[in-house]
Amino acid sequence: MKKIHCFIIGIALLGAIPSFSQNFTWPQGKKMALSLSFDDARGSQVTHGTPLLNQHGVKATFFLNPGAMEKNLAGWKKAVADGHEIGNHSTSHPCTGIFTWSRANALENYSLEKMEKDILDCNKSIEKNLGVKAEVFAYPCGQTFIGNAGQTQSYVPLIAKHFLLGRLWKSEAPNDPSYTNFAQLTGIEMDGQDFEQILPLIEEARKSGKWLVLAGHEMNESGNQTTRLSMLKKLMEYANDPAHGIWIAPMGTVTKYIQSH
Repeated sequence: MKKIHCFIIGIALLGAIPSFSQNFTWPQGKKMALSLSFDDARGSQVTHGTPLLNQHGVKATFFLNPGAMEKNLAGWKKAVADGHEIGNHSTSHPCTGIFTWSRANALENYSLEKMEKDILDCNKSIEKNLGVKAEVFAYPCGQTFIGNAGQTQSYVPLIAKHFLLGRLWKSEAPNDPSYTNFAQLTGIEMDGQDFEQILPLIEEARKSGKWLVLAGHEMNESGNQTTRLSMLKKLMEYANDPAHGIWIAPMGTVTKYIQSH
């Protein structure tokens, strides 16, 4: 009986302890942080996306592949000039060979040395073409391993070595600033979503003082793997309203703030 009694008291005490992230202080009294991120250097990002972001004074994080970037260099140079953050999304976008389209460039056939060369080549291309050093990384397909079966290894340590942060894909929760693995930050998909579907994620993050990172691809009104411009417009109008207490900033900016506090 004594053990049961102590257990119940312990549970009650734990329930009374507030979440650590609720005690974290965001800039200017904001209640949460929000970052918008986009992958693959899709053409629509600089033809449709950045002009809309600029209209609302919002800076986003764009994770680029050199091949796609080089098709729209003028647009990406303007994105840099406009203050958007440029990140690394690898040179060749390797994913698991379980995906038939990636079988010729499967992570199962990579070594740590090959992966390191791939990401560093991407950094060199970004710096050469855009004049900026990529400090942030997004894992292609959100996958963090190389090798197969008994030879499987994580390449998260490589990302921790070379970058300020690494972002995952299709995650299920926002980031807690008091307990954050910067090399594996969560990223929640916003492609194909209406604002009404995104709003509950924002409300939950605000309630607990967390950092919500949204991730998408194309930026247009419709289509596969597309973050809808109509949704983005509503999202930015909502986030820019001081009454909602949202700090919206690029991923690197938020990371540096958390690390300094």
